[in-house]
Amino acid sequence: MKRTIFFLTLLTLLSVSGFAQANLQPAATVNLIRSEVITVGQLRTEVDRMEKSAGRVLTQAERSQVLDVMINERLAIQAAERDRVTVTENEVNQQIQELRSQMAQQIGRQPTDAEFNQAIREQSALEMPAFREQLRKQLIVQKYLLSKKSELLGSVKVPTEAEISTQYNNARTEFVRPETVRFSMIQVPYGADAAARNRARDLANQLIREIGSNPSKFDEIVLRSAAPNSGYQAGDAGYLPRNSQAVSTVGQVFIDIAFSLRQGEVSRLIEGIQGFQIIKVTENHAMRNLELDDIAQLGTRITVRQYIGQTMLNQRQQAVLTQATQELTTELRAGRTFQVFDNNIRW
Repeated sequence: MKRTIFFLTLLTLLSVSGFAQANLQPAATVNLIRSEVITVGQLRTEVDRMEKSAGRVLTQAERSQVLDVMINERLAIQAAERDRVTVTENEVNQQIQELRSQMAQQIGRQPTDAEFNQAIREQSALEMPAFREQLRKQLIVQKYLLSKKSELLGSVKVPTEAEISTQYNNARTEFVRPETVRFSMIQVPYGADAAARNRARDLANQLIREIGSNPSKFDEIVLRSAAPNSGYQAGDAGYLPRNSQAVSTVGQVFIDIAFSLRQGEVSRLIEGIQGFQIIKVTENHAMRNLELDDIAQLGTRITVRQYIGQTMLNQRQQAVLTQATQELTTELRAGRTFQVFDNNIRW
């Protein structure tokens, strides 16, 4: 019996050792200014991250594409080092701050460190130190690309008024703003069990009685939501269009109630998807076919003309960026600057 256990333990150790050794084998080598190995383990880590993001297992061809991207990145970083193109910690911090600002705009306040790190983890499948390093590499590659292909990247032309008008006329039927309301909402979360839901219902009924027929009371209750242990959240909920996507998000009952209210009116108690809700409509907007000088999206100052122009410019920039990237990749891959070990990347 002891001998059997010994052999099973030995086989397990040998299996683990064999897997570790396989991970240390080269998937590819890059050699522009020095020899650099991309190990099978590094490739597996990147493939695992991509599979988590995609929610499925990558095919062999897709794994090879992941390796190609890793090779291209290493080549560009070595080329940047050769040509003394660098990125400072301050530049990385600025990019991180921009991401935090974008998140703040989405949630209506500055995110905590824990919230921001969680968002990064969900979006990239990376912890913050690894994300910072990946961001630094991307910034180096971008800066090197700009230094080598500045003439091509600078050749993009801003769309003319005639081009914008043509684009608008070709897609005029798509520029329709659906019936839309803007509203403020008080929400009492249901809680985790039946007892918590009953307490939430009692609080929601107390709030609806306090509002009564006086909409100004609604605003007072919204302000009180910031108090510790208020038991509810409240504030501006933004714009809600009347379309199928909105129905799938908030439910048909909510839609019916919201669009039955006039500006300044307060709803009855709603049993929503996540909690008991009371809403007050602050803006009503009828369905409208948008002209070039109309606001493209409520809550912004961007007109349809500006939206079309920026979209066309972005498309042109992306096309030129793709061309510049392909040209640079071809140049860096010329000669014997890398080698792929096909036998090591089949699993």
